[in-house]
Amino acid sequence: MDKIRNIAIIAHVDHGKTTLVDEMLKQSGVFRDNQAVQERVMDSNDLERERGITIMSKNTAVMYGDTKINIVDTPGHADFGGEVERVLKMVNGVILLVDAAEGPMPQTRFVLQKALELGHRIIVVVNKIDRPDQRIHEVIDEVLELLLDLNATDEQLDSPMLFCSAKQGTASFGPDEPGTDLRPLFDTIVDYIPAPKQDADAPLQLLVSALDYNDYVGRIAIGRIERGTIRQNQEIVVCRHGETHQEKAKAVSLYEFDGLSRVPVTQAGAGNIVALSGIADITIGDTICEPAAVEPLPFVKISEPTIEMTFSVNDSPFAGREGKYVTSRNLRDRLMRETIKDVSLRVRALDNTDAFNVAGRGEMHLSILIETMRREGYEFQVSPPRVLNKTIDGVLCEPVERVVIDVPEGSVGSVIEKMGSRKGELLEMTPVGSRMKLQLLVPSRGLFGYRSEFLTDTRGEGIMSSVFERYEPCKGDVVRRNTGSLIAFETGQSITYGLFNAQERGQLFIGPGVDVYAGMVVGVSPKSEDITVNVCKKKQLTNMRAAGSDDALRLVPPKTMSLEQCLEFLADDELLEVTPLSLRLRKRILDHALRMKALKGGANR
Repeated sequence: MDKIRNIAIIAHVDHGKTTLVDEMLKQSGVFRDNQAVQERVMDSNDLERERGITIMSKNTAVMYGDTKINIVDTPGHADFGGEVERVLKMVNGVILLVDAAEGPMPQTRFVLQKALELGHRIIVVVNKIDRPDQRIHEVIDEVLELLLDLNATDEQLDSPMLFCSAKQGTASFGPDEPGTDLRPLFDTIVDYIPAPKQDADAPLQLLVSALDYNDYVGRIAIGRIERGTIRQNQEIVVCRHGETHQEKAKAVSLYEFDGLSRVPVTQAGAGNIVALSGIADITIGDTICEPAAVEPLPFVKISEPTIEMTFSVNDSPFAGREGKYVTSRNLRDRLMRETIKDVSLRVRALDNTDAFNVAGRGEMHLSILIETMRREGYEFQVSPPRVLNKTIDGVLCEPVERVVIDVPEGSVGSVIEKMGSRKGELLEMTPVGSRMKLQLLVPSRGLFGYRSEFLTDTRGEGIMSSVFERYEPCKGDVVRRNTGSLIAFETGQSITYGLFNAQERGQLFIGPGVDVYAGMVVGVSPKSEDITVNVCKKKQLTNMRAAGSDDALRLVPPKTMSLEQCLEFLADDELLEVTPLSLRLRKRILDHALRMKALKGGANR
């Protein structure tokens, strides 16, 4: 029974976690030799596959010899840090994956810190050693510096280090030795990561660290058995996290992980990671015990959200045209259902029952939720994101992020200038080949709306990543946007003639034949104030003709905005209307006269 190892793979976005898990599954014989397997098999939902990122942590298990290795693939983006924090409670060690060219990034630092605090053993894996721009020896030093920075113990500083190419499925113990397969990695896991404590005769104790949902059996709890044995149909007691009351229940179905599937079992012993169904309202952080010995386990404190948005029922003139779920009850039920699975999300109903404040870990966290709901058929509108300030010792403080920027040398000046105007503070600047690596501390609100500007300033060659660092006293005003909006004057359908006249005022977001309503944002103006344009205007017909007056009107192609770009673009007096088919930017006050009146009232105050 002691042949169990529980590990999590942690790394920054796009450093190759999911690709490495693919190869571990293949080389351990999970797939048949002739089986067609898609790439990044662990990224199972559509959004993960489209964006190439892991959003939800996933469990799998492989057999290496007679040892069962339970593997948890975790998200690398800090916005999904809540996923990682609770998953670390299930494992006894972590594989820290670092890109051989990029080195440790902010998200790596964030997750590694959590693993070190829990006293986990670390296996450092330098991945992508076949990259032409690899700098293995510098990256080894950077990893050791990071471990020193995070106050690692002597044992953690002596962590084994391996060199991998996840794509080719090879690993070796030396940076200059070519590997042939992943055996060195498997051997290191078995030899270095401790087996979980297995007190099989003690009373049952299991901490729920993850949840899944199935329409047939309801909630499925996933966690590691800390001690004892659990049997199918056993009577159990559920201790609610943070509450004193307990509930009796029954473990109806019990599963262990085997490759990518769950295998039904009749019993499982301490140290195993299992899934069980049959407990209606179970949530993350609950402890499952035997009725004779009820002892709840402490749960990891999940970091607080730093950003919030208001989700409300769509009240535009086009409301209800495209969505399947449009009422406030639909919206409330869906958001509450999300809080069950996502422990770092907070939902609070506002006084008017049609709106909810949704707080999360970052723009990415909330935009993934919006996109998921949109694909499920929900129609609603969202406000611009805003930061959650805190009062610490009587001083109003705001969240500050550590930002790492990797840019070509020629773009450094414009990036530093933009960051300075957003109250950023430069910590260090290091040359890496022909590029520069900058580390800055920037207020979270200073990053709103900057990413698309950043890509323009660096001609698409810049890489930027950020992670929450701490709260600091408020830094003063930050200009969020220095452009205005082009606003539709009347409701109707956009006409080429009207668009031709409007495009002289700025860049348009729509082409001809699009339904618009008064107050809808149809483009961006380079000036700081908003401009009202009539995109529905038709050419007046006359019986006179002049030479050249009827030439074809040439329209500039409209700018198509993604969901993230729309959220970045939003001004404080604007909303984003989200439906399964469309994303429409609009003013909060649609009527032009009322909007002008409100504007004057605000200016007079």
